Amino acid sequence: MGVGDVSKRILLGRKLRSSQLGETLLPKRVALPVFASDALSSVAYAPDEVFIMLSLAGASAYAFSWKVGIAVAVVMFAVIASYRQTVYAYPSGGGDYEVAKVNLGRTAGVTVASALLMDYVLTVAVSISAGAQYAAAALPFLSGHEATFAAGLVVALAAMNLRGIRESGTLFAFPTYFFMFGILGMCLVGLFQLLTGNLPVVESAEFVIEKAPGYDDELTTVALIFLLARAFSSGCAALTGVEAVSNGVPAFRKPKSRNAATTLLMLAMIAITMMLSVIVLAREMGLRMVDPHELERLRRADGSALPADYDQHTVISQIAEAVFQDFPPGFYFVVSMTGIILVLAANTAFNGFPVLGSILAKDGLAPRAFGSRGDRLAYSNGIVFLAAMAIALIWIFDAQPTRLIQLYIVGVFVSFNLSQLGMIRHWTRELSGTTDTLERARMQRSRLINTIGLAFTAVVLVVVLVTKFLAGAWITVLAMIVFFLVMQAIRKHYDLVEAELAGDDQDKVLPTRVHAIVLVSKLHKPTLRALAFAKATRPNALEAVYVAADQEATDRLLDEWDERRIDVPLKVLHSPYRELVRPIVEYAAEIRRANPRGVVAVYIPEYVVGRWWEQLLHNQTALRLKGRLLFTPGVMVISVPYQLRSSAYAIEREARVETRARPGDVRRGTLPGARGPDDPRRFD
Repeated sequence: MGVGDVSKRILLGRKLRSSQLGETLLPKRVALPVFASDALSSVAYAPDEVFIMLSLAGASAYAFSWKVGIAVAVVMFAVIASYRQTVYAYPSGGGDYEVAKVNLGRTAGVTVASALLMDYVLTVAVSISAGAQYAAAALPFLSGHEATFAAGLVVALAAMNLRGIRESGTLFAFPTYFFMFGILGMCLVGLFQLLTGNLPVVESAEFVIEKAPGYDDELTTVALIFLLARAFSSGCAALTGVEAVSNGVPAFRKPKSRNAATTLLMLAMIAITMMLSVIVLAREMGLRMVDPHELERLRRADGSALPADYDQHTVISQIAEAVFQDFPPGFYFVVSMTGIILVLAANTAFNGFPVLGSILAKDGLAPRAFGSRGDRLAYSNGIVFLAAMAIALIWIFDAQPTRLIQLYIVGVFVSFNLSQLGMIRHWTRELSGTTDTLERARMQRSRLINTIGLAFTAVVLVVVLVTKFLAGAWITVLAMIVFFLVMQAIRKHYDLVEAELAGDDQDKVLPTRVHAIVLVSKLHKPTLRALAFAKATRPNALEAVYVAADQEATDRLLDEWDERRIDVPLKVLHSPYRELVRPIVEYAAEIRRANPRGVVAVYIPEYVVGRWWEQLLHNQTALRLKGRLLFTPGVMVISVPYQLRSSAYAIEREARVETRARPGDVRRGTLPGARGPDDPRRFD
């Protein structure tokens, strides 16, 4: 095993057989943190966005915070209820894409796919950037290097996912459960303190908020509605990630659909409970929060400005610090788990994006490499591509969540809308062919749920586009258009290639003539072997070709050719500019033009070496020559290998790999040298 193989095994672990795919499937207890960590982690920033938006009208607008929270919770519950219908109707894992493609057509499906792909990339970029900001706040030496640190986190997360979905899911399950335990525990303690009249105030309760420009006067009804719409659209960031479960149904254990639906229900209950509890506690504890770029609007009670280096802490950290003021470990536990979950939230995208990419690859809308499983049965190419895209976004936006958040949720709500519309059509079509009363009642109920989901998500999409388009959402729309055009172009390319490669009767016609050329650099064993092999194929014409760049070497070769009395004519191509590739390509093309119905077979002797560094010392001209000849019509390239002594090292490495014992070999009787279970001498 070479150095590269050893490094790969250390990084990814041992290879898994295709038959071991069932061993990678997830139980519900692992599937919940794997697919729901993104939606759950939104509790760490969705309440912040609600309070920041409401702060434009001053602290008095915080009276609407719990109403905005309830509106977001209602939409979340409707969307999750709708997706519970999807996982039963379409358990293959296509999720929104499959629903839209089957019921609304390919264009709608590609639109949904482009929206989801963009959303997955943004999920990684936003979550990792937020986690990097938490880390920089705790570790001062990271300040100013957040983008570099975030890129490193993406690489580490990608490496973990390359080890396989089950292994990475088990690794990430504990932090996710610790986060839920920490947030719910904090909320329970805070609500108990509220009921007993002992609820403390947060550190920012003593501040006052100056209204933003344009909100100085009494708000009109229209202005108030627009403000609440902006707060609502920001709070709807809590809905990102709920679609990942429907895309990841194939990763669940059987019964897949039921387990996925149960996971969705648990996600809804936990996420809504945490979000509403945080919003209620923040309001009751006197939270004051503004946009990080407008900290001058925060003032002390006496009207004095805050210090220039004032650090505005997040909603959760302020609540945790106040609730656990007599128990510091509780505060540090909540804050640390929140920072970790923001990083791990990206794991949802690392599980959803590769699965969606594999489905798109099967439909010819993405490179076919996305549909191939790696050594650990994960869609490795999709994971690597997602990591590269996320790192690019992190570098472009300097790992600033406040800039990236404006690009968020547009794509996911586009997919929500088209998915719900597709499900309505699905149930309508199913109803037209069903006469059973109970079955029709179930389908009508499902259609009603999806109709309600469509109504809610349509309203949210309009609100998001109106309130966020100029703030940066236009970049997401533009990126979706780019993804859409690229996928359509890939599909067109594959269709054209398939049509061009379709066989017909003309392909059965034999060439009228085969003109064989054996390339000669020296008269040694590889050349003699190539000549012998070419003669064995019995071509119509056979000749050796040598490119003369040095007269002395040419004369030496001609003398040796005559001395050995080789019965193959030697053609010398003179190259005054010392080129080796061009003369051969032009000569082969000239022979082809002289006989258009014939073929030219070019035999290239090649060395076979066993060490990677030896490959750099040999065959470079042959590689260039093959690359050029492959584009020449009517020319076929045949490599004639000659194994050098060092190639034995490669054979020995392969033999060692084949004879190495693997887990389960003894039980199966496949251990090298072992007797199988049917061998009568097994127990001799």
